[in-house]
Amino acid sequence: MSLRTEARQYGVAIRAMLIFTVVLGVGYTAVITGIGQLLLPAQANGSLATLNGKPTGSSLIGQGFTDKDGKALPEWFQSRPSAAGDGYDGAASSGSNLGPENADLVKSIGERQATIAESDGVVVEQIPADAVTASASGLDPHISPAYAEIQVNRVAQARNLSPQEVQSLVTENTSPRDLGYLGEPTVNVLRLNLALAKLKG
Repeated sequence: MSLRTEARQYGVAIRAMLIFTVVLGVGYTAVITGIGQLLLPAQANGSLATLNGKPTGSSLIGQGFTDKDGKALPEWFQSRPSAAGDGYDGAASSGSNLGPENADLVKSIGERQATIAESDGVVVEQIPADAVTASASGLDPHISPAYAEIQVNRVAQARNLSPQEVQSLVTENTSPRDLGYLGEPTVNVLRLNLALAKLKG
């Protein structure tokens, strides 16, 4: 192969790389971003939830409603436990990876059950599994309707609201199964707490 032919081939390869970099790296990204902003702006911008016009978090990522010592605040609905970093750390998404017979997991579940039974005035048998176990990602923003419902009386009492008012918020913020048959009904804790914050109490 002559030097001229080899140089020509390199030239073609470099031009093709530059063209595809512009078309796929810049053009495609710009088009998809534009379509997202036009058709689904809320989702494209991270599904941010706001209160009084200020972002308070993303409805796609859970967060804790606790004080600086990690103690649950009684006036808020509580999320499920998180094993992501110090809790709901997006940079450390993970589950605990502990098996159901692991002594540490069994102990932590027992402690969580005792805490919830005392704070929410329920018996251990009423506490659903999602109230005492972390999700695989550690970032799940949802809880089961059963977990939300056992918290109603506590939240109502802490906010001087009637249980009926708080229960109606839980019902309004319960999402059905996807497509009517996939998964289970869920409650987005951040959205529920934002709705709660708008009530006087």
